[in-house]
Amino acid sequence: MKSTTSKKVRIAIGAVITSIFCLLLFFSPAFITLIELKLYDFRFRLRGALTPPDNVVIAAIDEKSLKQLGRWPWSRKILADLVDRLAEADAAVVAFDVIFPEPEPNDPDFARSIEEAGIVVLPVAFDFEQMAQPVQDPILERSALVSLEHVERYSSFPPIMSGGILTVPVSRLKESARGLAHINMLPDELDGTLRWEALLLGHDRSLYPSLALRAASDFMGVATERIVVDATQGIKVGKTAIPTDHWGRIPINYYGRGHTFRHISVADILNGTVKRTELENRIVFVGATAIGIFDLRVTPVSAVLPGVEKNASVAASILENRFIRKASLTQDMLFLVVTGGILTLLLSRLRLFWGGVVTLAAGGIVVISGVVLFKLGIWINLACPLNNILVIFVSVTAWNYTFEERHSRHIRAMFSSYVTQTIVNELINNPEMAKLGGEKRVVTILFSDVKGFTSFSEQHTPEEVVSLLNEYLGAMTDVILKWGGTLDKFIGDAIVVFWNAPHLTDDHAERAVRCALEMVQKLQELQQKWQQEGKPLLAAGIGINTGDAVVGNIGAEGKKMDYTIIGDQVNLTSRVESLTRKFDADILITEGTLVALQPAITANRIQGIAIRGMQRVIVKGKEQPVSLYGVELQEDSNFPLAFIECPEGDVVRMTEK
Repeated sequence: MKSTTSKKVRIAIGAVITSIFCLLLFFSPAFITLIELKLYDFRFRLRGALTPPDNVVIAAIDEKSLKQLGRWPWSRKILADLVDRLAEADAAVVAFDVIFPEPEPNDPDFARSIEEAGIVVLPVAFDFEQMAQPVQDPILERSALVSLEHVERYSSFPPIMSGGILTVPVSRLKESARGLAHINMLPDELDGTLRWEALLLGHDRSLYPSLALRAASDFMGVATERIVVDATQGIKVGKTAIPTDHWGRIPINYYGRGHTFRHISVADILNGTVKRTELENRIVFVGATAIGIFDLRVTPVSAVLPGVEKNASVAASILENRFIRKASLTQDMLFLVVTGGILTLLLSRLRLFWGGVVTLAAGGIVVISGVVLFKLGIWINLACPLNNILVIFVSVTAWNYTFEERHSRHIRAMFSSYVTQTIVNELINNPEMAKLGGEKRVVTILFSDVKGFTSFSEQHTPEEVVSLLNEYLGAMTDVILKWGGTLDKFIGDAIVVFWNAPHLTDDHAERAVRCALEMVQKLQELQQKWQQEGKPLLAAGIGINTGDAVVGNIGAEGKKMDYTIIGDQVNLTSRVESLTRKFDADILITEGTLVALQPAITANRIQGIAIRGMQRVIVKGKEQPVSLYGVELQEDSNFPLAFIECPEGDVVRMTEK
């Protein structure tokens, strides 16, 4: 478990960053909006193309048509023939994505074909840059939407209005058409990509439908006067409710890249090579797809999508009731807070590597959730949650390196000389284990001292003494760390070790005894090596005691501090070690250690060892007697524990140190 304070700091960092992104989500600055728009486009690519309905097709003014019929614009006699052919094939609606603002000699033929067909919708375009006074147009007004509900809402969110000059078909064509509808496209200002369809545009206090909306409603048999506008909320076309934003827009649900909808060349229609069944009871959008006519748009699915494909997608989504609904601000905010909150709680408990893994997983889950919701027709904001996840991870990581890693380095520097790397790592993960100042704890203490070191030092050069001593202390240290001991200090030739601090272990006495036995074995190996090398031999005694001691960082704060043990039991251990010479024993343990060994003895974990009672003694500086036991290995490690109690008799008072 991480420390409580550290967790609180991490949680506070995550909470603050998530709050900041909630504000960014609310105010939607340009950089956040642009990121979200690009992520929106990315979702289209991940989703892939949709299967378009069979009842929407495109009569394409394509390269083949231009080659056979000549350069655009064509004579309206050709367009009249096209309308006649489509009417003969019983097309349900013919929607031209081409404006005819200038008169032409063949207009009467074209107008007559349009009127006789009775299924043609012609486009108009509003100018939002010109500020001329609007001119009333009675013919145009007949195509306005008249069924409006909750008009008072427009006081807060007025519809998109045009006050400029209208571009409309010539009067004769206008009068012949079934209806008029706008073909204005409003790309996003940030990057010029066409993502929204303005189903409604206003002019001279009237609202007009888009070409796709009008074509779909005519196909569904819903007259213009029966299209109900629920102000700032949506549009009802018969039983189909279209959810819009406050300004009457919907996200365009693009069905795919170019040619997702069936393209039928105008040349083929005029040549009579198209079967009636391919046009019958369908919406036919007539529009340019040839590159040379320059009716290409930048969209989320393609950088060169013909505008007529956009109209087909909008009409198809209305017919199939397949819309992309923008999540509300509340829903976006909830998604942001939940993802940020969960990640914050997880990062408060994890270190860098696993925190990185969880962060990547969280980002993946957010993206997958966004894509799945998008496939279900819900556009939820991903820019803020994804950036929130990234910034939380970076900030928490910076906190770790700035503060916690510094603390970890302090603990590592403090304990790396005392204990194994495994214990150091555990202390870093659980810093409360190494309390500053000190605490009382039951520990097992080991003192080891080289016998006759003073005389040895007098008889050899300092270089020989240091070389031999370093080899001895290095070998002993390896054994100590192997058995999980905390190396307190070297006092010249003496070694002080303890167990059960800072790392808590139930078998600390057993570890100490096994460590002492291996130290004796290791010293014997060194003695053989030194003998072969002609070097002097060292011998050592080991004393072990178990009892209460104060453990902690002791010294002058900020100047010199050591993680060590102090107390009466420490002094007793030192006295016990010195008695190994009197009893001619390699290892002596006290009755306190023997008591601590009882669980291991009862569990039959100690085998191949002999424990022999030596004497009850009163060491110098103490009044209470203590029983001493010698410990040694038996010949066979599988032999059961051999134990001999201390002999009955007088207590011996020791006067030497």
